[in-house]
Amino acid sequence: MRKEIEIFVNSAATTCFNERYDVALGINTFGAFNVLNFGKKCDKIKLFLHISTAYVCGEKAGIILEKRFYMGEILKGTHSINIFEEKRTMEEQLAQLRCHGAPDKAIKSSMKEFGLKRAKLNGWPNTYVFTKAMREMLLGQFKGDLPLVIIRPTAIASTYKQPFPGWIEGVRTFDSFIVSYGKGKLTCFPANPNTIIDVIPVDMVVNAMVVAVKVHYAERQHACETIYHVSSSFRNPLTLSDLRNLSHCYFIKNPWIDANGLRVKVGQLTFFSKANRYLLLMQMKYVLPLKVLYLANILCCQRFKKNYKNLNRKINFVIQLAKLYEPYAFFLGSFNDGNLVELQRVAEEQGIDLVEFNFDSESIEWEEYMMNIHIPDLLKYEIKS
Repeated sequence: MRKEIEIFVNSAATTCFNERYDVALGINTFGAFNVLNFGKKCDKIKLFLHISTAYVCGEKAGIILEKRFYMGEILKGTHSINIFEEKRTMEEQLAQLRCHGAPDKAIKSSMKEFGLKRAKLNGWPNTYVFTKAMREMLLGQFKGDLPLVIIRPTAIASTYKQPFPGWIEGVRTFDSFIVSYGKGKLTCFPANPNTIIDVIPVDMVVNAMVVAVKVHYAERQHACETIYHVSSSFRNPLTLSDLRNLSHCYFIKNPWIDANGLRVKVGQLTFFSKANRYLLLMQMKYVLPLKVLYLANILCCQRFKKNYKNLNRKINFVIQLAKLYEPYAFFLGSFNDGNLVELQRVAEEQGIDLVEFNFDSESIEWEEYMMNIHIPDLLKYEIKS
């Protein structure tokens, strides 16, 4: 392998927002670092392409540029971060838990909380984007003379055209809201209706990767680092209000059929402008009645134990989901993709077929895509799974 490989494409990651810190650091940060170190030892290596996420920007507002991270850079405070020291801190925390005989479940929960704590301390909203940002720092610092291309996609959705419209694998970020809404399980959520939900079809991300490899391999600019936002918010924005209206229109015309064969009727989704108002509603409408059920369960000799556990799990999940997605439901940034536009120009000059390898977000017709491709195929996947 070391004698033959010319191009490395690294996309391995754990995408769970609140992943346990030891796992996220091991995969998202140091996993890519280990791949880079191996790549630098390859005799014919010409290019290292890495897949990151546009949301390494944290919760920045306004126009977000395709800028690199420098070693130790943080988003909050005046200190810097030592990534190798961060790894030691994580290892000490994990060792301490094991030394005290903590069970696996407690270790998992504690390491998840520790990751979120470290992320927020340094200015990132969750463990996923924090460990991804540190990964970019390591790659940029230790790449040496190796050309580095970083692709930063936003929220990835089903295919626009290739290999066929609507291909999807797994329910992604905003998809869970569409499915829950269609099933009648989601009637309100904390969000700013004017927030741009930056969505990009997965085939456009792949096309951008292929074209970037071809262009940068041909140019062979040593020691350069180039970052591309593969996004839609800057040139073809879709707001949460747009998504709500399209979803409502779809499920009015094509209602979900429940397990009893009945059509689910949906109303217009309500957005709460303040997350704390939504959480207060959840407390009043669900948590307090749940506490009554808990007391009734005790008085009735555990008669309602199964019902209580099931409802408690569902309510906690919804509350946790709202807290986890809050930074993105109120996100006020827009991802400038000037470098990507320049990549299109250079690709055209090199004779690359940009109809076959389309990654132009301006070409997306959102109503057509959502109503006739993404939502129906998302529901097909949901039924199969």
